[in-house]
Amino acid sequence: MAPSPLGYLRAALSCSPVPLTVSVSDGRTYPFVQAPLRDLPRHLAEAGLPAAPCVLVTDARVAVHYRAPVEAALRKAGRRPDTLVLPAGETTKSAEALGTVYDFVLARTPTRATPVLALGGGVIGDLAGFAAATLLRGLPLVHLPTSLIAQVDSALGGKTGINHALGKNLIGAFHPPRLVLADPAVLRTLPDREYRSGLAEVVKAALVADADFARWLDRTWPGLLAQEDEAVRTMVARAAAIKAALVEEDEREAGRRVILNFGHTFGHALERATGYTRYTHGEAVALGMRAALHLSASVAAGRTMPVAPLPAPFDAADRLVARLPVEPDFPRLHPSDLVAAMETDKKRSREGVRFVVLDAVGRARLAESVPDGAIAAAWSYAERCAREHTSS
Repeated sequence: MAPSPLGYLRAALSCSPVPLTVSVSDGRTYPFVQAPLRDLPRHLAEAGLPAAPCVLVTDARVAVHYRAPVEAALRKAGRRPDTLVLPAGETTKSAEALGTVYDFVLARTPTRATPVLALGGGVIGDLAGFAAATLLRGLPLVHLPTSLIAQVDSALGGKTGINHALGKNLIGAFHPPRLVLADPAVLRTLPDREYRSGLAEVVKAALVADADFARWLDRTWPGLLAQEDEAVRTMVARAAAIKAALVEEDEREAGRRVILNFGHTFGHALERATGYTRYTHGEAVALGMRAALHLSASVAAGRTMPVAPLPAPFDAADRLVARLPVEPDFPRLHPSDLVAAMETDKKRSREGVRFVVLDAVGRARLAESVPDGAIAAAWSYAERCAREHTSS
């Protein structure tokens, strides 16, 4: 039997190539394994998916590198893939693209045993996952994450969905995969900006749940930027173990799992306010975490903090987040525009938008009824940080 998240974390620290088993609420489990894409057929069989036709969903950028080898491996094992290639980018996470997936899959007369294989980053994983969740009331889903964000975050946990004009991920479903196979080698074909922005989700996981991991990241940062093999494998393993542990505790995000949204309320608002084109998701989350750390300091003090500097212990966390590259200049948006963009956030309650804040590195919680002044000051701090970063 594959180890629990805690056992997997111990294995990660010793660089042991073992799979992680994630448990879901109905008693099922699914494996997360770091393995070459060429080994996909073996892992499909071990996950109980019989050799049969399957649907492979990917995007044009990923297809250049991995469509042919994945198709070849599947055909060799008798799995007969039909492949749909979609445009790359956040705009593909839409109702229109979802309709394209529906049409493609239904034209092949699937059965409820027909697996959908999502080969790509978070956009493809969310889109193909939502299609799998809703076609024939549920098709088997397999994630083949090709981005760092997907390998450490979005491919784990069963969240699927698409965006709406009013906000990100407002339409979706929980649909756990049958298998997540993360090939560390594929990260080397990522554009540098995309790989580095993916580090934001890794830093987030450490800040909300694992202070030792945060210190490890700080020490290992040069090796992570250089994509040293051992450092990357360990990083992915530790971040995945954190995500898996929180998912097992709170699969439907009714409680503690919500801490994984640290920085995301701000980040999603920034993405929406800039039309989902100016920043990568990771860059928006990085800036969102700067704002969330300032807000954490205000909540801890019981008053709106000055724009800078941040007091301890938030300054140490902020120094780690500051290592995340954010290339574009911060847009000149009024804080009220960004606050308005938060109004459709999924974490709203009757009292208003709820924010994930830190009490210390590794200790996160929800804060409600946050004063507007503290939110505006947090945005001002993120803006100041971005301008200082891009001018340095």
